[in-house]
Amino acid sequence: MGHSDLDPAVRERRPWNAGTIVGAKRPLKPRDVWAIRFYLDEHRRLRDKAMFDLAIDSKLRGCDIVKMKIGDIAVGGSIRNRATIVQQKTGKPVQFELMADARKSLLAWLERRGGYTDDFVFPSRVDYLGHLSTRQYARLVDEWVTAVGLDVRQYGTHSLRRTKASMIYKATGNLRAVQILLGHSRIENTVRYLGVDVDDALTLSERTEI
Repeated sequence: MGHSDLDPAVRERRPWNAGTIVGAKRPLKPRDVWAIRFYLDEHRRLRDKAMFDLAIDSKLRGCDIVKMKIGDIAVGGSIRNRATIVQQKTGKPVQFELMADARKSLLAWLERRGGYTDDFVFPSRVDYLGHLSTRQYARLVDEWVTAVGLDVRQYGTHSLRRTKASMIYKATGNLRAVQILLGHSRIENTVRYLGVDVDDALTLSERTEI
């Protein structure tokens, strides 16, 4: 049964999201990426550094990061330059690249972690045969951004997914390429995801002279 707006109790009740920042999480800037890498290196957190680098390069959702298996990214004792996984959300394959920094940190972690191709890259500390939970992954991301002085309310796991995609778009203006890299089925989703607006379009246009 509904309540009248004239009910004093309703007027005094705080909205569930009062004081929180809602909407899309911000992508990291290059200086933020390097700051987090420095922090993780300084504290010798091999697993977290490998996870962070993988998240930045792969542009994958957290649910796909935590379920990654060793065989997805490694072959013959080395890390692949390119890898392909099937996304949990869409059920469609997406390919991604692994740059030198990511390959180095992933190899260092896997040498410590050990395991076989069917094992998860980031195992659960509770159930070693299972994988790290998405909730724990989110907690780790919160810890990393807080450690380098960022507002945890404005950043989250999707910040890592959006970071490289946003940089590629700003450098090239190629929405179709970013759509493929993110594994979006429709380019409209990519437009909304990147927050592309009229100012972006005009800036790209101003770079082109005829």
